[in-house]
Amino acid sequence: MIPPLLIGVAGGTASGKTSLAVRLRDRLGTQTALLLELDSYYRDLSHLDVASRASVNFDHPDAFDWSLLIQQLDALRRGETIDLPTYDYAVHNRSSVMEKTPPRPIVLIEGILVLWNAAVRERLDIKLFVDTPSDVRLIRRLRRDTNERGRSLDSVLDQYEHNVRPMHEEFCEPSKVHADVIIPRGARNTIAVDMVLSRILKLRDDRAKELQK
Repeated sequence: MIPPLLIGVAGGTASGKTSLAVRLRDRLGTQTALLLELDSYYRDLSHLDVASRASVNFDHPDAFDWSLLIQQLDALRRGETIDLPTYDYAVHNRSSVMEKTPPRPIVLIEGILVLWNAAVRERLDIKLFVDTPSDVRLIRRLRRDTNERGRSLDSVLDQYEHNVRPMHEEFCEPSKVHADVIIPRGARNTIAVDMVLSRILKLRDDRAKELQK
């Protein structure tokens, strides 16, 4: 079996990293590429009530279950099916639903801190960082959280000021130095998308040839 290629896509909140990852997956085809979201690996907070969960700093590295993510990345590399956790934004907690997820030749993992964790980085074949100005990211987050997640303007701004912005500056932005490619404008940067796709396909073909020797 050819171990899957692992592609990391990082960037600040509302930077366009998800759109880029989705574009890459769709161009490669869902039978070839699997997309994992780092948000799926938020720690289980069932021991807290909803109000307490809402006060958790979800932009800090401690909010994520890194050990589970690494276990499942390694399982996919071995060709095993995983029980992928899902996250419910409405209750700020991991859902009870687990998705049986078989491996694919290419695995994309996207999230704000994908390049922050050294153990995740060392497993990645390609590391991407979507670079978007902070004012653009804030505007996008305001629209998303108020329109799609039913949050108030004040709550979004308060979270951005006290959690999102400082965590971005402390953890996310510095992780950019680990990127192989820094992509401005995300999925809208069609030239960058084409270049990354070309590199992914070449790496896949080279790995297949090596195993055939």
